[in-house]
Amino acid sequence: MPTVKPDHYAYRVRWSPEDAAYVGTVAELPSLSWVSEDQGDAFRGIRQLVADVLDDMTANGEEPPVAISDRSYSGKFLVRLTPEAHRRLAIDAAEQHVSLNRLAVSRLIGA
Repeated sequence: MPTVKPDHYAYRVRWSPEDAAYVGTVAELPSLSWVSEDQGDAFRGIRQLVADVLDDMTANGEEPPVAISDRSYSGKFLVRLTPEAHRRLAIDAAEQHVSLNRLAVSRLIGA
């Protein structure tokens, strides 16, 4: 079993109007959260909770999720769209003198 590194996980702290507090979450374990009135405490709380959960999982022989940052990515994924949308994108790419791939990547990343 590979070494689990909770500091490699994808944490996020956001303001929650419903809770009137900050909520810390982690992408790899979406059922976990930590609520605090202090942003820093929300981050520290979710990090400690994740560390505790990972320790429990390891102690029980469970396989903890691999951190998103530690996963390998090919740089390829398939997107399905309607033939008309494909045609519109091909026209846009041609008018901009770029490949369809370059146009799609720029739109996906918001460039």
